[in-house]
Amino acid sequence: MFLKDWDLNLKIRLFGEGITNVLFWMFFPFMSVYFSQVFGKEWAGGMLVFSQLLGVIANLIGGYCADRFGRKRMMELSAFAKGVSFLVFAFANSPWYTSPILTYISFAALGICGSLYWPASHAMVADLVKEEDRNQVFAIFYTAINLSVVIGPLLGSIFFFHYRFGLLLVAALTAFVLSLLIRRYVSETIPERAVAHQGNRLKAQGWRQFVHSHLQDYRVILSDRTFMLFILAGILVAQTFMQLDLALGIYVTEKFPRQTLFHVGEWSLEAGGTTFFGWLVAENGLLIALFTVWVSRWVGRMQEKRVFLSSAFLYGISMLAFGSSTNIWVALAAMVLFTVGELLVVGLQESFVSKLAPEHIRGQYFAAASMRFTIGKTLAPFSIPLAAWVGYGWMFVVLACLAWLGGFIYMAMFRRLERQPVIIAADHSA
Repeated sequence: MFLKDWDLNLKIRLFGEGITNVLFWMFFPFMSVYFSQVFGKEWAGGMLVFSQLLGVIANLIGGYCADRFGRKRMMELSAFAKGVSFLVFAFANSPWYTSPILTYISFAALGICGSLYWPASHAMVADLVKEEDRNQVFAIFYTAINLSVVIGPLLGSIFFFHYRFGLLLVAALTAFVLSLLIRRYVSETIPERAVAHQGNRLKAQGWRQFVHSHLQDYRVILSDRTFMLFILAGILVAQTFMQLDLALGIYVTEKFPRQTLFHVGEWSLEAGGTTFFGWLVAENGLLIALFTVWVSRWVGRMQEKRVFLSSAFLYGISMLAFGSSTNIWVALAAMVLFTVGELLVVGLQESFVSKLAPEHIRGQYFAAASMRFTIGKTLAPFSIPLAAWVGYGWMFVVLACLAWLGGFIYMAMFRRLERQPVIIAADHSA
């Protein structure tokens, strides 16, 4: 499915969300440094964890609201609220007034707005795109996000520390423009069947019972054993790719001595420590930007079971490779394996969720599916004290084993699907 064939809804969102994500990543990577300097490391860590927990709750609420009030309305309101949060953020870092507390509140509010936005965003893709094309469309959105992750911090290292007030004002304006574009040009995509389902509930039960019944939807999701196996496997595998910004960065910075990468005559290219870690991150981002769409098309012709298992296996192998040597060529090769493992499931995971999700609670399924990242992100920092206890070598072995355990759980999930092929969205609805 080519970009020219996309629905107007998707084209507007790809453009608007792309710019918004670049601005977001111009400040987000530096907030932990800011909070550590202002509040101290212990308080900063607790505050960041608390804001993340708020995001988890908001994500679940966002999924419910996307199914109750519609995708467009939730995306529009979330983008507008994000603009307001950016304005408060700018005010708290203006030439006339400075408030770290207000900065934290606005930062947490931005996380909540994003958590309310994404379930509706993913559900809209599933509403608009045929099943055979979803993998590729999700992959393109993922590519846009990763481009912003590469571009944003590079620009942010300049603008966040020297032109913070102006940066935040531009971010606020962009969020308001995105909200206006969604309001004027994006159409609602929630399935009629879901609207009828919600209306029947409201008429039959009244408001209190109606809200209670929607809370029960999440109980139904948690009782979906196939889906819960998917989440559990995702949490375990996440312990590997979450390390790119955690233990892997510390490991490369501390353990990799300065080495010669190329040597031509008297000229040589050397790297090590923090410089080389920057190379690894850039390698990951570049490979994702170049090959995401191509790999997603290739993956679309493969069995889902093979893809998930291959991804978990490659993540595990890459962890062992990183821990086996401090040679920069070995690390570069390990990053290739790491990135291929990531590319294999870039679009497939969201497409798989849309296959399992019934139409009338599709947004809630996407919200629940995001727990594999939020819980994974909460657990991932434990690798740092683990490295202090057992050393980096054994830490990477543990991470590899977690990835492979996730692969075994994926295998159990697909065996369950093979025994019960009726566990798909339509059968849930029935």
